[in-house]
Amino acid sequence: MYQELIAFLNNKGIENVETQQQICSCFTLQKAKSKTILVDYNQTANEYYFVNKGCIRLFTLNKEGQESSRYFAFEGNFVAALPSFIDQKPAEEFMQTIEKCELLKISRTSFYHLVQTIPEFAKIYTEILELGFIVAQKRIYGFQGFDALEKVQWIIKNQPQLLLRVSNKMVASYLGIAPSTLSRIKAKL
Repeated sequence: MYQELIAFLNNKGIENVETQQQICSCFTLQKAKSKTILVDYNQTANEYYFVNKGCIRLFTLNKEGQESSRYFAFEGNFVAALPSFIDQKPAEEFMQTIEKCELLKISRTSFYHLVQTIPEFAKIYTEILELGFIVAQKRIYGFQGFDALEKVQWIIKNQPQLLLRVSNKMVASYLGIAPSTLSRIKAKL
């Protein structure tokens, strides 16, 4: 149950078995079917998730009901509706499984306890925040000048799992293009 998380911790330099056990003891297993909403739009996020198996996405809906995907988390990654998790206000986005998932979840209280008591875990949290910021910035500012083909090429280079495991509709909403445009571009590549 904790093999993926332990591998992640080892990769981040937390190799002490006692420290790993202390961290793992704060997580509980949650299995979820595909299309399970983990955080609803008006809900406050009180849990952080580590993806053992499957994929989770964060998305919003516009007034017309069209989805806009913001982030995808695959195996070996942490995910939360982070602004809500941090400021304890409604998420204003949805967090949903898009595959059958095996997740390890940790409460906000336990998560911040680990951040405060285990310096190596605090460093991981900082890395998660920094990486999230960098990816978001690259996506936002990089996409501003990209045409549809360049956006798909960026995905192939930086996030190839999206094209292999996520529906065209969701990937297109992430890229800000029409699903039919994505299908045409994929057919030509």
